[in-house]
Amino acid sequence: MEALKRIAPRSFLSVFKDYLSNIYIIIVMSKQVFIFDTTLRDGEQVPGCQLNTAEKIQVAKALEELGVDIIEAGFPISSPGDFQSVVEISKAVSRPVVCALSRAKEEDIDAAGQALKYAKRKRIHTGIGSSDIHIQHKLKTTREKVLEMSAAAVKHARKYVDDVEFYAEDAGRADLEFLARMVETVIAAGATVVNVPDTTGYTLPWQFGERIRYIMNNVPNVDKAMISVHCHNDLGLATANSIAGLHNGARQVEVTINGIGERAGNTSLEEVAMIIKSHPSLEMFTNINTERIYAVSRLVERLMNMPVQPNKAIVGKNAFAHSSGIHQDGFLKHRENYEIIDPKDVGVPSSEIILTARSGRHALRHRLERLGYMFGKDELDEIYKRFLLMADERKQIEDQDLLELIGVKEAANA
Repeated sequence: MEALKRIAPRSFLSVFKDYLSNIYIIIVMSKQVFIFDTTLRDGEQVPGCQLNTAEKIQVAKALEELGVDIIEAGFPISSPGDFQSVVEISKAVSRPVVCALSRAKEEDIDAAGQALKYAKRKRIHTGIGSSDIHIQHKLKTTREKVLEMSAAAVKHARKYVDDVEFYAEDAGRADLEFLARMVETVIAAGATVVNVPDTTGYTLPWQFGERIRYIMNNVPNVDKAMISVHCHNDLGLATANSIAGLHNGARQVEVTINGIGERAGNTSLEEVAMIIKSHPSLEMFTNINTERIYAVSRLVERLMNMPVQPNKAIVGKNAFAHSSGIHQDGFLKHRENYEIIDPKDVGVPSSEIILTARSGRHALRHRLERLGYMFGKDELDEIYKRFLLMADERKQIEDQDLLELIGVKEAANA
């Protein structure tokens, strides 16, 4: 007993020390990544994905439950419907910041400010092109004039809100020195967040990361604002570029549910959230309740009538499905042999074993046992031969096919 008394206090102190150490790592060492969801703005710009106000409110509330930090609710000046949706979303949610988009024009900013009247926490997102391609061929002006317009837009937006985000459109192709000047200019004018978007999805991950690092190291007042990344998926690099931006100092990432958006889409919320959760070495965390991901994905899929591709990471139909015999055998022995994410962590009830002609005996036995049928080795071997013939004919075997399979065997023995 005396020995136990001497050991117990030390064990408790050791456990408590480890607990404090973990808390320190979470609070001090880890960095919060703020999730800016633009499903209702950039995502809704996809042809055929338009929502009415009631549907937008439904999605906004789901995003609030999911834990997003900022909801970009719309582009108020674009239409009376969009204006009203921002108004109603502002009334419907209370925890997230509600953001409204505008161009660097006073009338746009005025509309955004008026639409956000009822928001508990509000932000205006204004901006202009930063690349020479945009400055010369879209805006038809000069770099100096663009800097003047940028500062004026931020100052005007600050008349409505304290939280102003500025987007330097096409920053992925902008001259780096000029981009840094633009970031410095808008922060000096009062921007609290500066969005560095890869608008055309052009940059490679290391190039985009280097752009963020350059801004962090060459903009004197960068500590006065948060740097955000907004990447498009034209070359399939949106998520990789976003993670590269976060790794190099950005602290906000702009995303959509299911990665929907203009052209090939935006950075996918579910991918970023699960990358951060799966890689503690990044020393980052989000407020996302990942167990809500699948439900919100299906809600957006249904309301926007935009099916999720089966092989989509995290939320696709096949994301947790196993059809190869080798994979099925390894998975059934130990889930982590072939899954780095527990499906329950994203709200998927369970993994699936898909029976095809490439499935092995282990998978067949597993499915039969789930149906309540146990067979010895010799019986299973016989069933497996019949199974392969059926699978070649029917491609994918469902439960009713298995019942038919073993029914034929039993009838033959009668």
